[in-house]
Amino acid sequence: MGIQERLDDWADHHRGFFFDLVRIYLGIGLFIKGIYFVGNPDYLTHLIDESENLWFLPAAAAHYVIIAHLVGGLLMAIGFLTRIAALAQIPILIGAVFYVNMPRMITVEPRQNFEFSALVLFLLILIALRGGGPLSLDAKVFAR
Repeated sequence: MGIQERLDDWADHHRGFFFDLVRIYLGIGLFIKGIYFVGNPDYLTHLIDESENLWFLPAAAAHYVIIAHLVGGLLMAIGFLTRIAALAQIPILIGAVFYVNMPRMITVEPRQNFEFSALVLFLLILIALRGGGPLSLDAKVFAR
């Protein structure tokens, strides 16, 4: 058995480990984004105000985004109440994809915000469906 086959075999037997790495990375990224929004509230307010489709309670939406990113990101990173933490993030990313970034798709400005938000939304949906992996606190606390 060659090196490639052994690596493939090892990766097949450790799929949960790789999924946990994605969950941890995404949780840390969302937590850091929450810290950024705390330090730069004008940026978040500008994003919400710039989106004409989000006419409902911009201040409440801004507070929800910050709390959900901070608490939900931390919970996802440690893998505790993982599905709930991911589900709390999904409405934010739906808003980011469809109401903030998609209307900008027709302009000439760089679009990587749309693609990145869509990727994060996709990963959150996967995490909400699968839950925490073997390295999560969910696996230890709820003895799966």
